[in-house]
Amino acid sequence: MTLSAAEWRTRLGTRWWRGGAAVLAGALPMLTFPAPSLWWFAPFALVPWILLARSAPTGRRAAYDGWLGGFGFMLAVHHWLLPSLHVFTLVIAALLGALWAPWGRLVRRFLAATPSPGRAFAALLVLPSAWLMVELVRSWEGLGGPWGLLGSSQWDVEPALRIASVGGVWLLSFLLVSVNVAVALLVSVPRARVPAVAGLVAVGAAVTSVWAWSPRPQEAGAARIAVVQPGMVDAAGGAEERFTREEALTRELAGQDVDLVVWGESSVGFDLTERPDLAARLAALAREVDAAVLVNVDARRADRPGIYKSSVLVGRDGPTGDRYDKMRLVPFGEYVPARSLLGWATSVGKAAGEDRMRGTEQVVMTVGDGLRVGPMVCFESAFPDIGRQLARDGAQVLLAQSATSSFQSSWAPAQHASLAALRAAESGRPMVHATLTGVSAVHGPNGERVGERLGTDASASAVYDVPLAGGTTLYLRFGAWPVYAALLVLTALALFEGRRRLLLRRAVPSPLAPHARTAHGWPARPGH
Repeated sequence: MTLSAAEWRTRLGTRWWRGGAAVLAGALPMLTFPAPSLWWFAPFALVPWILLARSAPTGRRAAYDGWLGGFGFMLAVHHWLLPSLHVFTLVIAALLGALWAPWGRLVRRFLAATPSPGRAFAALLVLPSAWLMVELVRSWEGLGGPWGLLGSSQWDVEPALRIASVGGVWLLSFLLVSVNVAVALLVSVPRARVPAVAGLVAVGAAVTSVWAWSPRPQEAGAARIAVVQPGMVDAAGGAEERFTREEALTRELAGQDVDLVVWGESSVGFDLTERPDLAARLAALAREVDAAVLVNVDARRADRPGIYKSSVLVGRDGPTGDRYDKMRLVPFGEYVPARSLLGWATSVGKAAGEDRMRGTEQVVMTVGDGLRVGPMVCFESAFPDIGRQLARDGAQVLLAQSATSSFQSSWAPAQHASLAALRAAESGRPMVHATLTGVSAVHGPNGERVGERLGTDASASAVYDVPLAGGTTLYLRFGAWPVYAALLVLTALALFEGRRRLLLRRAVPSPLAPHARTAHGWPARPGH
């Protein structure tokens, strides 16, 4: 059955139809991320959501549209968590979705009815700025981290990666939202075509300028880095079977002149000081392949209480002493926030039964012939500031050790691997993403792919000739400046709105005072 435009408007006037439409509109951007990877859809993905909030009868209803759209977006982006967290996934999506309520209200404030050219121009700055604030707040580790930032959908687009080198994923998100706002204006407000087209031209000019003038990394040789991906192992065999398979795959690298061998997250399930036999086997491997092995230990430490996830470098003579303890932990996966209140999450899903312990500082390790590498663990690769700081500390190669085996058949492995392209482009340093079960991938200093990926069906070792680079990028130099620019825009808006309300209050005449009545009667009618 096909509904007419009038019938659609009638249905959207009802609470449940409008709420469902908001959830679906908010979920649409998910199609731009891996695995669908419809990156070309990103400039239009927010348009239905914007048009819905714009048409809200009240500001309060627009805020609800923002909230429900945010719920749909967060649920779609994290849908692969459902088998692990069950109903708690819905709770998290609802809580984080509320961050978009002010954004929905701002959409109506600037785009409702027939906005003036001034309001339309302002919308092209204010709405992307407000979106960026939502992304900034939800990027806090305690709220789940920066997974699914809109700009990260462009990980495989060369011009977008060039933009990331200037302003990081933040600038990409800002420009994408601005384009969506311009398209929404073109579709719904014929009188706003001039500002809409001007906005599109401005974005095109910005991209062209970045392409022509932004500094690029300077090639500085290459390193041969091997990735060992054991694949899925029988749960009955556990950590011992995984170690044996990783050992066999590493031996295949003998004679291939590698500078470093990288194993995935939780590749070693025992503390090496407690298991000197494993440390000796790793040292033997390092001698056999003539290269250090970077493993990831997920175990209780012998020298301090608690479980740590640690990148540990093992050389020809055993562990070198270089160690990085993971600093940013996955909420519910590696610790339960406010466990006294939310500990019930462990009874409805696969939330962490015991909190992992945090590291205290980032580490740059020296391997091979002076090659400096900066390790990070698991979803730390989603944080732009971590890669930037490692590069500023002198890392020539960024490394991420990851494991997404719990979500093997979902979109999560491909989403996770794609983040390496953005971190590489932002920092101007190549990045190696090594996993236990795929997807493992390597990206060069411009974010470009290097070699073939190891998919989720692979159990293999692979050697990559990783191009090294020197120099700097604007993002490496100035950091998340688009976020600060967005804060300035919103501050200016707040000051403008405050001044406008003050002037309106002054312009409203005070009500006329009633005539005073004296003891001798009314002044206008003496004696009465």
